[in-house]
Amino acid sequence: MTCCNNRRKPEWLKIKLPKGQSSTEVLNIVRKHNLHTICTSGMCPNQGECWGNRTATFMIGGDVCTRSCKFCNVKTGRPAPLDPAEPENIANSVKLLGLKHAVITSVDRDDLADLGAAHWVKVIEAVKRENPQTTMEVLIPDFQGRQELVQQVIDARPEVISHNLETVRELSDGVRSRAKYDISLQVIRQVSESGIVSKSGIMLGLGETREQILQTMDDLLAVGCKVMTIGQYLQPSEANLEVKEYVTPDTFKEYERIGLEKGFRYVESGPLVRSSYHAEKHVR
Repeated sequence: MTCCNNRRKPEWLKIKLPKGQSSTEVLNIVRKHNLHTICTSGMCPNQGECWGNRTATFMIGGDVCTRSCKFCNVKTGRPAPLDPAEPENIANSVKLLGLKHAVITSVDRDDLADLGAAHWVKVIEAVKRENPQTTMEVLIPDFQGRQELVQQVIDARPEVISHNLETVRELSDGVRSRAKYDISLQVIRQVSESGIVSKSGIMLGLGETREQILQTMDDLLAVGCKVMTIGQYLQPSEANLEVKEYVTPDTFKEYERIGLEKGFRYVESGPLVRSSYHAEKHVR
């Protein structure tokens, strides 16, 4: 896999900062409704582009996660109680932004008896009720592999359900704090068998090999995954895992080609790609 000096980011990883009227309006709507976005909590490199296009990925369940994955910048610890107003606030924000396609993710809530599943359903139902023409992608946690909780989200019928593997099998235990590779595949299989579009994503630059990446593609296809995203891991802080390599844009394009040839319906692959990047295309 081609890479460059991992102490200095290459030119292709330059990030656009949020600016302009649309970015300001998105920020004001998020703040007014006391919402969280993965754009800021996860230090997403596409925040400038997405906010400039009046899109954002909402993060529900608060901004504190019960897990401490070594790649992630979201705060970890004991979360506050769920906000009962959050479903309506999300739905109203989607309406104010005029979104044709909404993307929603969440922190892990292992502190709750149902791991946050009922709250997920309330959010999906509120968005559908207030925005009947808006399609939706939800990026869900693994719910500890509890199929009855995954089924609650499936029964709410968002158009796309995404669950990220994050990395290859061989690196999974060292990158993710509690999630297991095979449990994640089980979640994706359950979504696929429901008829809803299933989606997953991985990061490159953590030390994976080409063979392991191709095997991950095969693993996802075997459980019916239709859409795959592949992006560059960027170290958000000194407390997170170091970048092992910066993968070139040409290599990302090669993985996109291979993924499509293998049978994915859609592959979004590039250095700055994140799971919700160009998500509106994935629902088609």
